[in-house]
Amino acid sequence: MAKNIKKCTLEDSRELQEISYETFNETFKHQNSAENMKAYLERAFDLKQLEKELSNSSSQFFFVYFNNQVAGYLKVNTNDAQTEQMGDESLEIERIYIREKYQKHGLGKYLLNKAMEIAMERNKKKIWLGVWEKNENAIAFYKKIGFVQTGSHSFYMGDEEQMDLIMTKAIL
Repeated sequence: MAKNIKKCTLEDSRELQEISYETFNETFKHQNSAENMKAYLERAFDLKQLEKELSNSSSQFFFVYFNNQVAGYLKVNTNDAQTEQMGDESLEIERIYIREKYQKHGLGKYLLNKAMEIAMERNKKKIWLGVWEKNENAIAFYKKIGFVQTGSHSFYMGDEEQMDLIMTKAIL
């Protein structure tokens, strides 16, 4: 059960697009209309959009491998790449997804630890993320490892407004 992390580059954009579609779909398709899912996937994970994000020096993507297979990925943002104005002392976990067949192997925590490591290397005071209010498993996981809800913001899935909880963890 070997696991490791690799920073993504522009050469990984197609594989990143593939895993982004797959994991987002697995996570949210049961609770959203097909039309709204399609609209979101096409906008958020368009190849040009992903290449733009991969090229942004304030964003980083990482693949996590499990037995030499890409099992999930992480996207972190600092500075003006953050999706909310949280200041220079914050690091955002914008995306953290594990393919269904690789869940329950500690990979989510492994990626979170990577995000914490990056935040500490950059002398950040807090790490934060937005999680859909109906994603109860994720909310429970984040609470268990010390995140607390500090706010909320709107998230648009196609034409439907949804609510994300903003959860924050101080870095000691």
